[in-house]
Amino acid sequence: MNVVIVGGGSAGRTAAIEAATIGENVTLIEMDKIGGKCLNTGCMVVCGLNDVARFIKNAQKFNQMEITNSNFKIDFEKVAEGIINTTGKIRRVLTSETKKAGVNIVYGNADIKEGLVSVDSKEYPYDKLIIATGSYAFIPPIKGAKYAKIYKDVLDYKDVPRKLIIIGSGTIATEFAGIFSAMGSEVHILSRGSFLKQVDQDIKDYIVKKLLKGVEIHENLTATEIYPDGVLTKSGRLDGDVLLAVGMIPNSELVKELVETGKRGEIIVNKRMETSHPNIYAAGDVVGGIGTTPVARMEGVVAARNACGIAAQVDYRFIPSSISLYYDVSYINSNENGVEGHIPGSAGPGAFWNVLDRETGITKAVVDAEKGDIKGVSSISPSSRTVLAYTSKFMRDGKKTYDFDDFVEAHPSTDAVYKLMRFFSKFG
Repeated sequence: MNVVIVGGGSAGRTAAIEAATIGENVTLIEMDKIGGKCLNTGCMVVCGLNDVARFIKNAQKFNQMEITNSNFKIDFEKVAEGIINTTGKIRRVLTSETKKAGVNIVYGNADIKEGLVSVDSKEYPYDKLIIATGSYAFIPPIKGAKYAKIYKDVLDYKDVPRKLIIIGSGTIATEFAGIFSAMGSEVHILSRGSFLKQVDQDIKDYIVKKLLKGVEIHENLTATEIYPDGVLTKSGRLDGDVLLAVGMIPNSELVKELVETGKRGEIIVNKRMETSHPNIYAAGDVVGGIGTTPVARMEGVVAARNACGIAAQVDYRFIPSSISLYYDVSYINSNENGVEGHIPGSAGPGAFWNVLDRETGITKAVVDAEKGDIKGVSSISPSSRTVLAYTSKFMRDGKKTYDFDDFVEAHPSTDAVYKLMRFFSKFG
C-alpha cells in the first residue's frame, strides 16, 4: 500500500516512520526542512536562546554574591550562528534516521488531488494520505503589521534589541520576554486580554513576579498601529522593536477542497485522526487543538496506524504543557474543583543558589481529597517538564495520591510533585 505524508515536521516524520515500520511503502514530502517548525524556527531555537539567557542570569547572581567577577558581552549573531549550526546537525540526524526506517523523502511543494500528489513534474499515487502541514503565524489586522517580526525572524536580529515590544499573551510571548529581558532588553508585553490566562493564577503570579521580573506587562491593552520603531496604543506610544506572538493558523490550504475544515482552517478529525475523506488523515498543528510537539507526534502515530489498518485512538486527557523560562513552567490543567495545595520548590540542581532569595519555584496540585484523584498539577522548577510527563501518565492510568507513598526519588532532585502527593495522601 502506498502511504504519502505531506509535511516533515513532528507529526509527519513520526507518522512516516510508524507507517514504514508497519511495512508500507511510504513517501514523505517536505517543502523545506525536515523537523518542521519545532526544530528549525520554534522550540529548539527557544531552547538555544534560553540556555544563553539562563547562563546570563546565573552569572549575574554569582557576580552579585561575589563568587565570580566576570564581565561579558553577548554577540547575538554568534548565538544565532550557533543555534543554526546545532539545529542543522540535529536535522541531519533526523533525516538519516527517517531514511533508515525505509521512508522515501521528497523535497518540494506538493499539489494534492484525489489519489495523487504531485511534486514539480513527478507524481506520487497514494492509497492513504496523511496531512501534517503544520501552521503559520497569525498576523493581526493592525496597521503597519509588516514592520513587526514573528517567531521565525528572531535569529535575524544583529544585536539584542535595546527595547522590545511583544504583542501577545501566551507561551511564545512569555518565552521571548524572559529570554530578551535576561539578555538586557527593556521588554514590554502588550496583552489584548488577560496575560497567560491558560495557567493557574498562583503560577501566573510567580511567573510575573519572579521569572519576568523587570518585564512590563500591559494587560487589556491593544496596539492600534505598528511602526518600524514602536507601536501606538490608546495609552500612548511605546518605542522599540516589535515582535508579534498572537497565535498560529493551521496550514490546510493544500487540501481545503478535499476535506472538511473549521473556522480557523483546522482540518476536522476524530480521535482516529480520520478526516471527512475516507483515505485522508491529518495530524499535528494542521488539526488545531493543543499544538505541542509531543501531541503532534502522538497524533502522527495514531494517524499512521489507522491509515495502515491498525485501530488506534488519541488520548487527550491530562496532557502536559510547558513554558521555557529561567525555570521550566509545566502544567496539567483541569477544570474540575477540588482541594488545592502548594509548596515551594526543592533546593536541588539548578535551584540551590536561589534558596536564599526564596526563588526555588512552586508546585501546586488540585485533588479530590476523599477519593485521592489527582485533578491538576502545576510546577515551576528545573525538572518540571520531566516530572509532569510521568505525572501525566500516572493521571491517565488513574493513579491516586496514595500511590506516591512508596515513590523513591533520585536524589538530589527538584521534583516537588511527589512530596505534595504524599502530603495529600496523609493529610488531605
